Amino acid sequence: MRSFHTLHQEFEVPEELQGMIKCFWYDKSGFGEVESSFEIMPDGYAEIVFHFGNPCSISIHGDFQPLPSPFIMGLLNQPAVLRTKGYLEIIGIRCFPWTVFDLLGLPSEKNASSILKHPIAQLQSTLSECIRANKIDEAIALVQHYFLNSQSQIPLDSTLFKAGFAMRDANGNMPVNKVAAAAHATVRTLERKFKQSSAHTVKDVSALMRFEQVRNQLWIDPNSNISALAQDLGYTDQSHLSREFKRYSGTTPAAFARKAKKEKQAINSDFVAFVQS
Repeated sequence: MRSFHTLHQEFEVPEELQGMIKCFWYDKSGFGEVESSFEIMPDGYAEIVFHFGNPCSISIHGDFQPLPSPFIMGLLNQPAVLRTKGYLEIIGIRCFPWTVFDLLGLPSEKNASSILKHPIAQLQSTLSECIRANKIDEAIALVQHYFLNSQSQIPLDSTLFKAGFAMRDANGNMPVNKVAAAAHATVRTLERKFKQSSAHTVKDVSALMRFEQVRNQLWIDPNSNISALAQDLGYTDQSHLSREFKRYSGTTPAAFARKAKKEKQAINSDFVAFVQS
């Protein structure tokens, strides 16, 4: 059964956390009475996810396994397939991939999703009460307060901060040696720090940032010229863009654009991470 999107809100990040967190967000979607699958498309971020309502499961090697709350959704290199029914409500903390594990004081992992055994999990019951009472702003404030209290104990690596800023500013279209120069570091030092903090390379993250730009543009305007997009975002040519897009999405840019046009006609909503499979 097809899902329908009912509400998506994003919340600004306090200045003290802006070097680590992109945004806080809330999402409520309905899936009907029969279990339904949906995809989470890759992008250039990692998420800390609390979910409420009916149980939610994720496909791992073709088998669906229950997802606890909260969990980490790390950088994806292909769509993640989740399954639920009824209403699913989510509070998410969208983090830069080079900060998410340091933010929680955890060793980095390359798994797409990880069970989060961490003191932050103690927020689940209080957040659930807020969600049931429809006090979304209060729930977001609780999460913000948690990170504001803990951030003073987290050393922010200036090399990663400068590198991340440069990569984001270039939408991922920056060679590794120039990223290192912007961070005042050698390529070797930068790559080592990136690997330690995110379990991914600079090139991995840059490629996902560029893919995200293409994906978002095709969602906003499904009639976009793909060849022009390739040129604007620094791909070698349209074929290069198409290969990279299919690598991360499992489909071609043209097929995604056609699907986006149908989805937009059906839900008439802003872009969200969930795309019906």
